[in-house]
Amino acid sequence: MASTSAQMASDSSPFDLGWTYDVFLSFRGEDTRYNFTDHLYNALVGKGIITFRDDQLMRGEKIVPELLNAIEKSRSSIVVFSKTYAHSRSCLDELAKIMECSRKYGQIVLPIFYHVDPSDVRKQTGRFGDAFTRYEENWKNKVQSWREALTEAGNLSGWHVKVG
Repeated sequence: MASTSAQMASDSSPFDLGWTYDVFLSFRGEDTRYNFTDHLYNALVGKGIITFRDDQLMRGEKIVPELLNAIEKSRSSIVVFSKTYAHSRSCLDELAKIMECSRKYGQIVLPIFYHVDPSDVRKQTGRFGDAFTRYEENWKNKVQSWREALTEAGNLSGWHVKVG
């Protein structure tokens, strides 16, 4: 039986269909797809946790609408912040949607700081700051929402996987 808060969140979901996935995985493919995230995905699925990963999209589907839909239909999200996560506008768009769903529908967000310092995520410094230097000029309309999402997610208690 679903918990009361999860049920309330489900009742207020945009499609009023309840949850399709237990977990939505957000990650930068080139950083972690074939190592950390692959192991995490297999462990979750092995425990019977219904997990969405972007390779579940059907060939020919429009990626962005389908990903945003999967985020909305997920009870929780695990965000794997890696060294070049912020260098992907798609990852930042996913994160902004995840944080919106957290505020609106009570989606649980679990951050993993994979070989990055949580303060770099929170304050957009280090490699995260480098990515934003490039965005300020060409993506001004999205930069603020990306920064807010990173700050909000960076302030959440999560797991810090350190180098070495």
